[in-house]
Amino acid sequence: MSSIRLFILDAFERYGEMHGHQLRQQAEQERIALWTDVSVGALYGAIKRLAADGLLAEVRTEREGNFPERQVYAITDAGRALLQTLHQTTLLEITYKPDPFDLALARLDPERLDDLPRTIQERIDTYETLLAKTVANNERAHPWLSVGEDVVISHGEHRLRSEIGWLQHVQEQLPAIIADERARVEPDRATP
Repeated sequence: MSSIRLFILDAFERYGEMHGHQLRQQAEQERIALWTDVSVGALYGAIKRLAADGLLAEVRTEREGNFPERQVYAITDAGRALLQTLHQTTLLEITYKPDPFDLALARLDPERLDDLPRTIQERIDTYETLLAKTVANNERAHPWLSVGEDVVISHGEHRLRSEIGWLQHVQEQLPAIIADERARVEPDRATP
């Protein structure tokens, strides 16, 4: 799945012909950096790749005042077909990746078990700070969002609250985790 392809092709289908700077302004107005993994700075390069793939077509150049010429693009029939596929597959696709934190928690350093409560608390504090920033950003963006976009940006808040809740569960289990790690005898891996 490519979020940037979906965003760009949808923007050209929705708003018509435009150059890269207009697309950038559209992305900034929609505050996509707050609720997607699309980087505004990556839009120009992605437009060129989509054009090279025949999904966008160069239609003309424009010049305003002393600014350099800008290439105006339009979506092609192939771009519309891919956009339709991306819409359908992205709604069905589930993205789930294991968190490296889980491996570190399952393979604790026996010499640093006493540090674990502080480490978990610092992780909770970091997530709570991120949640507070996310809530503040979402509240600022709220007046400009559709109902659907408002629901979408709340997804990040829900995920952060879930992670904080799970880490608080880990905190409750720390005495048992640490006691188990101290009692555990690693098998002699050299013995066949």
